[in-house]
Amino acid sequence: MWTYYGTKKKLAKYYPLPQYDIIVEPFAGAAQYSLYGDNWKKQVILIDKYPVIPIIWAYLISATPADILALPDLNVGDNVDNFTQLSQEEKWLIGFCINSASAMPKKTAQVRTQWNRSKKEIAENLYKIKHWKVMAGDYTEITSSKEATWFIDPPYQYGGIYYRYNNSKMDYQALSKWCLERKGQIIVCENTKADWLPFKPLVELRGQLHTTTEAIYYQKG
Repeated sequence: MWTYYGTKKKLAKYYPLPQYDIIVEPFAGAAQYSLYGDNWKKQVILIDKYPVIPIIWAYLISATPADILALPDLNVGDNVDNFTQLSQEEKWLIGFCINSASAMPKKTAQVRTQWNRSKKEIAENLYKIKHWKVMAGDYTEITSSKEATWFIDPPYQYGGIYYRYNNSKMDYQALSKWCLERKGQIIVCENTKADWLPFKPLVELRGQLHTTTEAIYYQKG
């Protein structure tokens, strides 16, 4: 629905479909797994430590299509701060969309801005998320032992340096233990360099500069 660094929009189709009525994303970001296909129909719970993320989701959950379509178009060079009618959460939403795959919202629209197209797509898909729940917090604050589909996409052990809350202070052994303690279906995202769980290759991604191999740890419910 909106762009974010490390988005799983192109990868969502490769992950196992949810087996449970509840999907929990403790590193929610843009929640592309929960948006994929019919996954959105489940009871979706999004958690993210970076406060900007849950604030944007809360705004979208409460917004109407008319609210989104009324947001201003931006041309290359336009700065969101010049649109004084915008709320902070609207600026953050637009800030992610005007600089594709950014880890933090930007202010100035670049040549490859997708906002004018993105806002139409967002408006058309708002109905999918009205029943979703969102909260701010660290994954360690999640004490629920309920059975669910756990889609766990943390900052990668090798490469997750660009997030506001990046891999520099991540205790991957503690994260590993926490993942294995979840009940239900466990899907953990990483790349093949990671060693904190027995990851297996999922799909190869070819970029302009280099090729990476996405990996997965998977435990059926």
